[in-house]
Amino acid sequence: MIGLLILLALVVVVGFWVMGMYNGLVTARNAFKNAFAQIDVQLQRRFDLIPNLVETVKGYMAHERGTLEEVIAARGAAMAGLSAAKASPGDPSAMAELANSQGVLNGALGRLMAVAEAYPDLKANQNMMQLTEELTSTENKVAFARQAFNDSVMTYNNRRETFPSSIFAGMFNFLPAALLEIPAEQQAQVRAAPKVQF
Repeated sequence: MIGLLILLALVVVVGFWVMGMYNGLVTARNAFKNAFAQIDVQLQRRFDLIPNLVETVKGYMAHERGTLEEVIAARGAAMAGLSAAKASPGDPSAMAELANSQGVLNGALGRLMAVAEAYPDLKANQNMMQLTEELTSTENKVAFARQAFNDSVMTYNNRRETFPSSIFAGMFNFLPAALLEIPAEQQAQVRAAPKVQF
């Protein structure tokens, strides 16, 4: 009888131990999904600012239509990349698509700002100054949100890869999550943010 009670107690302890590991994995996965939601908020804000920026610039840069169209096309691709990533935060292919489309958008915005430098009236325009300031602030918030997401992904991946959680992570289908990293070919361009001076 005592042996049966000891066995039952051991089963209960092991059950609580497995439940604790499972709950820890769920908590870590939810943390990186929440961190991605913050990226989503900031990128949506960025996407909302871009049409206003293009409209402000359009009147001054009529013969720079190609640059404006490039920004609009890049915004559309970036929004599609974000939609794919929202459907599956942490999925390696979705994160790569999001990072690539954001890099293309960063490049298009950088070229727009560089071209805008040649228009003194545009640089002095109050709307342009305000939009540029909001865009810069949003870019900083995106960078902070990306760092928080990557930290959460690292915590989750560490938890799912360490023993003994690694055994249960495989059994319960906790797949590895991918970081949101800037593609290597775009790193220099993104790190050297365009300087906007008014």
